[in-house]
Order: sequence, then C-alpha cells, then structure tokens
Amino acid sequence: MAATQTEVITTPEAQTLREAIAIDQHPTRPSPLANTLTFAWRALLKIKHVPEQLFDVTLTPIIFTLMFTYLFGGAIAGDTTTYLQYLLPGILVQTVLIITVYTGFTLNTDITKGVFDRFRSLPIWRPAPIVGALMGDTVRYTIASVITVGLGLAIGFRPAGGLVGVLLAVALLLVFAFAISWIFTILGLVMRTPNAVMGVSMLVLMPLTFASNIFVDPDTMPSALRTWAEINPVSHLATAVRALMAGTATFDQIGWVLLASVLLTAVFAPITMHLYRTRN
Repeated sequence: MAATQTEVITTPEAQTLREAIAIDQHPTRPSPLANTLTFAWRALLKIKHVPEQLFDVTLTPIIFTLMFTYLFGGAIAGDTTTYLQYLLPGILVQTVLIITVYTGFTLNTDITKGVFDRFRSLPIWRPAPIVGALMGDTVRYTIASVITVGLGLAIGFRPAGGLVGVLLAVALLLVFAFAISWIFTILGLVMRTPNAVMGVSMLVLMPLTFASNIFVDPDTMPSALRTWAEINPVSHLATAVRALMAGTATFDQIGWVLLASVLLTAVFAPITMHLYRTRN
C-alpha cells in the first residue's frame, strides 16, 4: 500500500501538478483603498440582489415632499408654491438623514448572520468593511437627493442658485450624512437586533430633524424649543443647503457644516473602530 501511494505521488503527472500550483511569490496585499472599494461594491451588489432596499430611498422623499407641501403649505406660508421654496431643501436634509439609519441596521444584520466575524478574520485593512459600507450607502443618499429635487422641480421649486447651487448643496449634505452615519454604526455594534437599532436610531434622529428649522422658522417656536433649534446641527445644515440652492451661501454657513462633519467623524469613528475590534 505504501509503495502504491509513493508511486502515485511521484508520477510525472503529480509532479507537473505540483509545479503548476506552486507559488513562487505571494500576491501583493491589497491597499486600504482597494479593500474599502471592494466592500463599497458589496453594498451596491446587495441593492442589486435585493432591490426592495430602495423602497425607502424612492418612496420616502416622494411621500414627505408631497405630504408636507400640500398639508401645511397653505397654513404656514399662504400658498404651497411659496412654502415649497423654504421646505424642499429641508425635506432633502431630513430624507437623507433618515436613510442614514440603515447603515447601522445593515451592519447589525451582518453581525446577527455571522458575516461580521468572517470580515474580522480576513487579512484586510480593519476599517474597510465599515468605511466601504458607508461609501456604498452614499449612492443611496444620492438617489434620494435626485428624486427629492426632481419632484420639487416638477411641482414648482425653483432654486435661484441654479444647477451649481443644487449640486453643491447635495455634496455638502452627503459629507454631513457620511459623518453622522458613524453614530448609527455604533448603535449597530452595540444593539442586539436590527429592529432595536432602528428603534433607537429613530429616537436619536427625531429631535434632530423635527426640532429644527426644516419645516418652520424657529422664531415662531417657544423660547426653549427655539434655543435648541438654533444650536441644532441639522438646522445649520438645512440653512447651508437652502443658501447654496438660493445662491446666497456664506463661508461661515458652509464652514460650520464642514467643521461639524469633521468633529462627528473624529469623535465617533474611533469609537466605532474600538467596538469593532473588541466586540465578542
């Protein structure tokens, strides 16, 4: 038996096979950018295979825009067209920020399915799965922005800043959305179920979006609520987006949003990565 096994191993065919599969040099380790882009592509493939994920991206901006415009436009501004000029940039901000909640939801789903542990065992740049997912979600934010602005234009919104102002406003919004998404990745890592992530995330997001200047001028609010709305970062974001679309943006308005985005990322990204490395 031993002789037979030796003959099989040392046959010319076996020797040829060993030479064919022998690796003289190990492949170059992918760069952090390549790792990140791979996981971003994974996030897009998930949309391709489960297109129902786009329901919130496509339906939410349509429902919010039409509902708030035609329910409150006449009561607040006297007519819907006037109110739409104020409302649409705010609805754009609210829509995109609500969609950021799904970052933590999908991360927690990967954890519950065991995919999370597989990613941590791979010889890759450690933040790549999370940063890549955030980059992939940016595509979802962009789709929601296009739908919101397109619907607004169809029903009477006219940005004085033109196409450039709209593009700059959307770009600024995407930067802030990327930064605030780190909060929801933390919730995705610490919550036990995807439904818990969704519930807690909405509790965080509701005071930020509704208690702001998205729907009405804070001057009409009670003093305590007005004070919160004035310091609320979402209010500053909505103000900057409105100003860019109107062509009246100042450096201070844009700079404040960029500074807030940097601070959010600087504070919450390291916390996310610490939880990612140490989570059992």
